[in-house]
Amino acid sequence: MHPAAKSITVVTRAADYIAGFLLLLVMGLVVANVALRVLFNGSILGTYEMVGYLTAASIGLALASCAVQNGHLAIELIVHRLPPRARKLIGPLFSLPAALFLLVAAYQLGRYGQRVALSGEVAPTTGFPFHPFIYLVAFGFFILGLVELVKAWPSVKGVAGR
Repeated sequence: MHPAAKSITVVTRAADYIAGFLLLLVMGLVVANVALRVLFNGSILGTYEMVGYLTAASIGLALASCAVQNGHLAIELIVHRLPPRARKLIGPLFSLPAALFLLVAAYQLGRYGQRVALSGEVAPTTGFPFHPFIYLVAFGFFILGLVELVKAWPSVKGVAGR
């Protein structure tokens, strides 16, 4: 395995653990909110907002792990039926544009997060700044873009070496 691929796999695994931790926070928050409603007829202010932000960050961070594990079953089922030569061609055909799109999306999300941070915009109910969650999603997209780039690299290198 190429050293860059190893590094990206390590970062992806770390992001996946963070995503799992964020999901645990979501579950704890929802359970605590429901328990407070049942036991004390009250609730945690901003639960809906925080669940949304935490879930978005969790999904963003977990996407790359799915790509590293080739967890995209729908596409894999279709590609697996193609002849081997077509499979080799399909990889970079999809991975390169996907990587470019994801890297541009990560950059734009980072810029958006910066605009939100500079404007001082906060969540309406809790007044909590939500730009860190935008940065987490941007980071997840960036990692996913790198994963797609690493997947396409052997094919691109083979074509360039001819």
